[in-house]
Amino acid sequence: MSPAAAYPAIKLFAGSSHPELAQLIAKRLNIPLARANVSQPPSGETKVTIVESVRDYDVYILNTGAGAVNTSLMELCIMIHACKIASARRITAIIPHFFYARQDKKDKSRAPITAKLVANMLREAGCDHVITMDLHASQIQGFFDVPVDNLYAEPSMIQYMKTHIDIKNCVIVSPDAGGAKRATSIADRLNVDFALFHKERKRANEVSRMVLVGSVKGKVAVLVDDMADTCGTLGLAARHLIEAGATKVYAFATHGILSGPALKVISESGMEKLVITNTIPQSHNVAKCDKIDVVDVSPVLAETLRRSHFGESVSYLFHEVPFANGVP
Repeated sequence: MSPAAAYPAIKLFAGSSHPELAQLIAKRLNIPLARANVSQPPSGETKVTIVESVRDYDVYILNTGAGAVNTSLMELCIMIHACKIASARRITAIIPHFFYARQDKKDKSRAPITAKLVANMLREAGCDHVITMDLHASQIQGFFDVPVDNLYAEPSMIQYMKTHIDIKNCVIVSPDAGGAKRATSIADRLNVDFALFHKERKRANEVSRMVLVGSVKGKVAVLVDDMADTCGTLGLAARHLIEAGATKVYAFATHGILSGPALKVISESGMEKLVITNTIPQSHNVAKCDKIDVVDVSPVLAETLRRSHFGESVSYLFHEVPFANGVP
């Protein structure tokens, strides 16, 4: 069956933030990546030209919160608007790592809720549907007046754990109380023990004290979090776990932002591996640090796109990984 026959009214576009992931999704669906010219002229503005017709098509546009985040966000909004006024039937924004997801609440006086602003921008641009992964705060879905599919990297991560780690002798560890739900979910699915750290912060991205609640002595400790930024928390947690008697320490995070001293922290922390997904481009980080492994989430995103296009349920993907050898 030709791509045109399989998906008669679908177009997948990519912004400049992560074209490699868009190519992987297109390849899995056996469709060509639709053509769009996205450029940054010397004036500093973002210029977008949709090269092919989108009239009455189901359009998907992928851009993620990586690198020049503000540029990526503007690219996405402009591409959505361009397709909207070109008479696209439905426009879905695929945002594997959601922009400004950590600014989701008014936690101090005069603080903005920037994630809500981003939701408003996407809606006003003409977005009809959003696909994202492991939102930092699940209530961000409520910021939208359009459907939001918040996918989970958990099934893909569990698959990696089963093939690379001695599951029978491991304990799942949350680096903070806020991630306890995520960690207990994985621990329950693997039928293993769970532990967590209580931490106190002096300021953002700087942990002053961590206390381990639970036992890891003689076991493989598996840290799980939704994102790894400067990796200060993960690095400190790994050292505490080794001091507490863990035989090995692995860290798993969906979004590998890896800013500032992150790679140095990972190399010096004593952890065996930091396992992250490709919601953000990682080839440059993998080349610099041999402790980083990347789990490909393009099968999950591709299957979500396919199910969305044909009006099928997406909830199956919250717990299972799609077939390895092509979309069912």
